[in-house]
Amino acid sequence: MTEEDKEPGHLSDLIINGVGSAAGGTYDKVLIDGVGKVEGSLTARIFKANGQIRVKGELETVEMEVNGIMNLEGPLRVNTMKLDGILHVDGGVTGENCALNGLMTAKGDCELEEFRGVGGFTIEGLLNAGRMDIRLAGAGQAHEIGVETLKVRQGDKSLWNRLLGGIIPKLKSELTAKVIEGDDLDLEYTNADVVRGNYVIIGVGCSVELVEYRTGLTVHPGARIGKEVKTGD
Repeated sequence: MTEEDKEPGHLSDLIINGVGSAAGGTYDKVLIDGVGKVEGSLTARIFKANGQIRVKGELETVEMEVNGIMNLEGPLRVNTMKLDGILHVDGGVTGENCALNGLMTAKGDCELEEFRGVGGFTIEGLLNAGRMDIRLAGAGQAHEIGVETLKVRQGDKSLWNRLLGGIIPKLKSELTAKVIEGDDLDLEYTNADVVRGNYVIIGVGCSVELVEYRTGLTVHPGARIGKEVKTGD
């Protein structure tokens, strides 16, 4: 069932309960509970969805909350996002905060002020973030990563393997990127060609071809570094 609650002088709400579809457009709130398809781009102050959702266009919203599986056939622009489940974006992601509890993939670049949570991600472009704190319970992949601070740990693999093992065959909890660059980098279970930072910690499970650091470098005995270079005085 699709319901649009129009009020004079105000933007309409888009509400889908059960199985339904609707046109894109500009709304105040978009609330989807069930299986919903939106046949175009959406702009909304609030976007909340539970279930299985497909948006055939781009999405721009201030507040976004998704519980379930969502496919977005365009870029995403959001201030605050909370994801419990799986989100696939056929474009880039731009926003302020992302609280991840699941898996996120994006075909473009991803630019966030804060990126934190538990799960995995695949960013086919560049991943830029102010602060990034991730407990990997699946693969974390990006072409290049640029951050101010980055902390990577492994999460509880057993829970995610039970939940998602039948959906995603490869759930190796590692971060992979060609280049990781930032100020404070605290890494575990990370594979990279180049890690470049001010204070750098190369922890357990890491394999890095080249580490460049300006002020400090700490390396776990079990980590592998091809070459380390101090670039500061």
